[in-house]
Amino acid sequence: MSTQLLPTRFLFRFAAPLRYEASLSAQSLGELPAECRLPMLQELDGDRPFADVRGAWNEHALAFSMRVENKRQPCWCRETRLEDSDSLQIWIDTRDTHNIHRASRFCHRFVFLPGGAGRSYEQPVADQLLVDRARENANPVRPGQLKIHNEKRVDGYVLSALIPTDALTGFNPVDHPRLGFTYAVFDRELGLQCFSVGDEFPYASDPSLWGTLELSR
Repeated sequence: MSTQLLPTRFLFRFAAPLRYEASLSAQSLGELPAECRLPMLQELDGDRPFADVRGAWNEHALAFSMRVENKRQPCWCRETRLEDSDSLQIWIDTRDTHNIHRASRFCHRFVFLPGGAGRSYEQPVADQLLVDRARENANPVRPGQLKIHNEKRVDGYVLSALIPTDALTGFNPVDHPRLGFTYAVFDRELGLQCFSVGDEFPYASDPSLWGTLELSR
């Protein structure tokens, strides 16, 4: 039996490259290429990932895609209950600050649902959430500014999301080419998958627990 008290991911500060993709746009939302796959750090703690999460960037947008497979149950999503829904949540700090425990105005939280809107709850949803316990809140996004596309599969779905860089307070890849970052995939059937530490720590509100994405060219 293991005697390790802390998850392996807590013992290191992680940085991963975010691939540059010149063609990113709201008109071309789709699954990102395999070269954009983000490292599955939960494997360090013996957890088997159930979502393939990928990311990319250019001067105009950050894009993320997520493939979830091996589902036997339909997703549960409601646009009126964002935090209770199956979703991809993303946290971004445009200053990559790891010595604060409460979010600044440079810290953002976005949520993307594969469904939840429309008469049959089948339309995907993209929205902004407040970071819990934040000292300051990031600028609010405009309605429709976040873009999302979802493709149903027999045993899951492929969700694609786009965040325009003008929705990110303080985004400046020249002077600040590193982003504080974490994500959480919530699935009522398959569980929780996080980029950095999981729910044994308050990652949703504490930027010091996030990893780093390096804006590569």
